[in-house]
Amino acid sequence: MTLTLTVSDEVRALAPGFTHVAVEAHDLVNGPSTRASAALLDDAALRLARRLDGRAPHEDPHMAAWRETYTAFGSKPSRTRNSAEALAKRALSDAGLPRVNVLVDLYNAISVAHLIPVGGEDLDRIQGAMSLVRAGGEEEFVTVAGGEEVVEHPDAGEVVWRDGAGVTCRRWNWRQGPRTRLTERTTSGVFLLESLAPMPVPDVVRAAGELAELLEKFSPGARIAVREPQPAR
Repeated sequence: MTLTLTVSDEVRALAPGFTHVAVEAHDLVNGPSTRASAALLDDAALRLARRLDGRAPHEDPHMAAWRETYTAFGSKPSRTRNSAEALAKRALSDAGLPRVNVLVDLYNAISVAHLIPVGGEDLDRIQGAMSLVRAGGEEEFVTVAGGEEVVEHPDAGEVVWRDGAGVTCRRWNWRQGPRTRLTERTTSGVFLLESLAPMPVPDVVRAAGELAELLEKFSPGARIAVREPQPAR
């Protein structure tokens, strides 16, 4: 089954330069991080350092555009960074990038190497279609705090990804909920690569192709499709 992804007119008006590319994959094999997936994260950190050439991540034009967009919907970008900037800061720190599981390692490596937000969702846990919308404030976002499940509500006007059951990711790509995240039991997933102008669309497509190749390498025989880029209109 192909997942339906939509972007609301309100989000398109907020960020006219937004484009996303989806990579849908089935028959995946996941598990704990391996030496090979960890090596990809280390290589991505080196690629990032070469790309930035001494600059801080937020000084990159693509990250600056995300900061402007976060500010436009009421979030403070220095406190709630987009996922790519947050990962980039960790990649350049002494702590380095976290090792989560193979599939998460793969998409985190692509995010850091290309400095582009990338997210992964378990297709078997998504309910219905997924939409990128501006929240009304009453939507439910189920997360974990202090080891216990809690329900949060996004701010009115906040950009969120949601499905039929509620919010799956707050502040566009800042914090994913545990319900749909990729676990070691995941066999089907959708990976979203998200960009804003001034990043050229071919760069996003190239990053998606690299992710598809990694998924095939780590899950031989997986059924993988890279969708056409969906620019805001």
